[in-house]
Amino acid sequence: MSVKQQVITDEQWGYARTIWDYHQMRHDLRRCDVAIGLGSHDLGVARAAVELYRAGWFPLLVFSGATSPTTAARFPRGEAVHFREHALELGVPDEVILLEPNATNIGQNIGLSRQMLADAGIQPGSVLLISKPYMERRAYATARKVWPEVEVVCASEPLELDDYVSSIGDPKLVIDMLVGDLQRVIEYPKLGYAVEQPVPGEVHDAYQALLRAGFDSRLLTP
Repeated sequence: MSVKQQVITDEQWGYARTIWDYHQMRHDLRRCDVAIGLGSHDLGVARAAVELYRAGWFPLLVFSGATSPTTAARFPRGEAVHFREHALELGVPDEVILLEPNATNIGQNIGLSRQMLADAGIQPGSVLLISKPYMERRAYATARKVWPEVEVVCASEPLELDDYVSSIGDPKLVIDMLVGDLQRVIEYPKLGYAVEQPVPGEVHDAYQALLRAGFDSRLLTP
């Protein structure tokens, strides 16, 4: 039986929840000078940005993201373009949205958005990073490296793991993505892409157990 066909055990779900909880920074929301919606396959980032804007947590929103092999079919005009269109459909005013259409990774999402804001004469002191729920910690660690002088607050669509799995529709893929992002949290500081994050023992143990069980399709390639 292949990994895709195998039943995910209760123990494996427990490991996945441990990693899911670790990835979320659980920051207290506070008003920021600007928000950046990080492009991805998940339109939930745009939905979260809309709700946060409506709640008054920021006055200016940047959507950042080009296309990637995993998003080209769904967002053929680019992640940021489709996120902006969705936000406009949900009532966000066009004049509060800036578009950064070239980034292909989180470092570029943040760095290119920073440069675009600077070119427009905007020097924020605080930034609200809006990402997928399991990408909050990596976004935070990257921002602290790429843009260390700003205050960083992380947010995402308020979903529990079970709800997120239902929204994606592929339990194996979701766990693979949790494992892949944790690998990046661990490895990227060594490559100079992010600041180091403490990894508790139970999170490391969960990571190793899921690797042994074959949840590895989203790992970095050598």
